Amino acid sequence: MASSAFAPPSSSLISHKHDFGLSPAKCKRSLSRRIVSVMAPQQTQRTPASTGSVKTAMTLTEKILARASEKPALMPGENVWVNVDILMTHDVCGPGSIGIFKREFGQNAKVWDREKVVIIPDHYIFTADERANRNVDILRDFCKEQDIKYFYDITDLSNFKVNPDYKGVCHVALAQEGHCRPGEVLLGTDSHTCTAGAFGQFATGIGNTDAGFVLGAGKILLKVPPTLRFVLDGEMPDYLLAKDLILQIIGEISVSGATYKAMEFVGSTVEGLNMEERMTLCNMVVEAGGKNGVVPPDSTTYKYLEGKTSLSYEPVYSDQTARFLSEYRFDVSKLEPLVAKPHSPDNRALARECKDVKIDRVYIGSCTGGKTEDFLAAAKVFLASGKKVKVPTFLVPATQKVWMDIYTMEVPGSGGKTCSQIFEEAGCDTPASPSCGACLGGPRDTYARMNEPKVCVSTTNRNFPGRMGHKEGQIYLASPYTAAASALTGYVTDPREFLH
Repeated sequence: MASSAFAPPSSSLISHKHDFGLSPAKCKRSLSRRIVSVMAPQQTQRTPASTGSVKTAMTLTEKILARASEKPALMPGENVWVNVDILMTHDVCGPGSIGIFKREFGQNAKVWDREKVVIIPDHYIFTADERANRNVDILRDFCKEQDIKYFYDITDLSNFKVNPDYKGVCHVALAQEGHCRPGEVLLGTDSHTCTAGAFGQFATGIGNTDAGFVLGAGKILLKVPPTLRFVLDGEMPDYLLAKDLILQIIGEISVSGATYKAMEFVGSTVEGLNMEERMTLCNMVVEAGGKNGVVPPDSTTYKYLEGKTSLSYEPVYSDQTARFLSEYRFDVSKLEPLVAKPHSPDNRALARECKDVKIDRVYIGSCTGGKTEDFLAAAKVFLASGKKVKVPTFLVPATQKVWMDIYTMEVPGSGGKTCSQIFEEAGCDTPASPSCGACLGGPRDTYARMNEPKVCVSTTNRNFPGRMGHKEGQIYLASPYTAAASALTGYVTDPREFLH
């Protein structure tokens, strides 16, 4: 196993610097924005070292791609063939990727490495839709044919608990099952594959055509992205979660502000986050257009990985003099709970400024907000209030492990109560079968799908028209704290009303 020594983030050369306090747009009117921006001259191209004693300084992302492409150094904009450590696919994109693989490599071709392909049914699982069920059948047949080692199958849809191999949402399952390792390259046929960057690896989503090629060759042609650096410092208030942090960032730079760029998160606040919160941070970089998100690995990373993987790994870190395209600084102690209003993740507003928005339902789940820590956070709010919810509140654990945690893990300060007991006392729906659920709509019989034009506060990641079902539905993205608080009032609610 790699050393667990942690190299703290260091200063760097940058082309721009931005210092941000709290500046989200209000629901009703704009807040004054206090932004200090200093622009330096455009950075010059880095030249190769003239002697063996000098090396090109690189960012964390550049280092990973350089090693995976067997190059001594890389620069943003270079196109390189990269060796892939893990390829993940699921029931939505897997059949298409398999079809392309067979068409291009031959009907009897074998995948490049049966132990590096991870196939996870998770999207359209608990449904009577024949086409959705057929997709899982295609995955099963392919895995049997190829002797794929890591196929997390489900055969009995009536009771997920009798399927020991079934896991649930791919991005959370990848971490729980030990497929995420610092310094590696992980690709997946899902845009939120960037979640795994929380482990200090390069992780990004790819399309079916690229996945079909990787299945046969184990390589992919990638352009090296420039890196944006986000420095988050200050004591994290007890009413904020990582979801608030990433909504703040996306609100600042917009949904196109990181297009084909790496987003590296550093600072004392990030160092204090547990792994699931770091996963939330990296999960939504794609909502800003990011190619990948990454958090430098440290002792928190290594402790999480203990017992999950037997494979060795080698973490890397950005060099002191690495060049970042821009650097953004946030004083987290000054931030407040946020929401993203319909219909865009960058339509940011303070939760307290949306207190007059009446809602119809609350949804807690997905790869973004359906992890164990997310449900513990929601339970904390329900416990503090001692009240019952005023709108239907749907709970969809990301994985079987999360589902078990809900029923077995005691909530701190509850006198021994589990999340499930607190949820029941609050009048929430019974925790559902683990899956992506209604996060992306799905077949009409998907649990908690918005089949009517409802207003929903959700811990998911996207709020485009039709994202959770009905095209006229309105989705307010929020942290589990804010989602739970809103469930208790029937309005978008700042969680400080119950936590303080």
